[in-house]
Amino acid sequence: MALAYSPISSDWPCQVKTPGSYDWERSAARWLRELVPARYGSYPTMLRHPVLLARHAQIQVQHEIRVARTALQTARTELPRLGLTESVIEHTIKMYAAEVTQLNHMARSIRAVSQALADSSLARASH
Repeated sequence: MALAYSPISSDWPCQVKTPGSYDWERSAARWLRELVPARYGSYPTMLRHPVLLARHAQIQVQHEIRVARTALQTARTELPRLGLTESVIEHTIKMYAAEVTQLNHMARSIRAVSQALADSSLARASH
C-alpha cells in the first residue's frame, strides 16, 4: 500500500496519507507517535485524539530545537574543555547545525499535520 502525498505543502510528511483519504488520521497518529517519547504515544487519551498527540509533538520538537541550538551555540567554548580535538569539534558543530535544520523542518511538518487534524476534528464536531 503506497502512501499518498498531500498537496497541502512541501512540509507534509510522506509517511502521512492525504487528509480526507481513507485512514489518513491513523497514518498521522502513527507518524506522530514516532516523534514523542514512547510513554506519551501509549496514553489512551493521546491514542483516541491524534490532535492531542500533535500538540505534544509540537511542544516536544520545540524543546529539542532549543536543546540543539544551545548545544550548537556553546560547542566552541565547552567542547575544548572536554579534551576533544578541533576536527571532532568541527564535526560536532556541523552535526548540531544539521539537526537544527532537520528539527525546524519537522516542526513545520508537525504544524501542517496538526492543522489538518484540527480542521478534521472541527468538521466532525459541526456535523
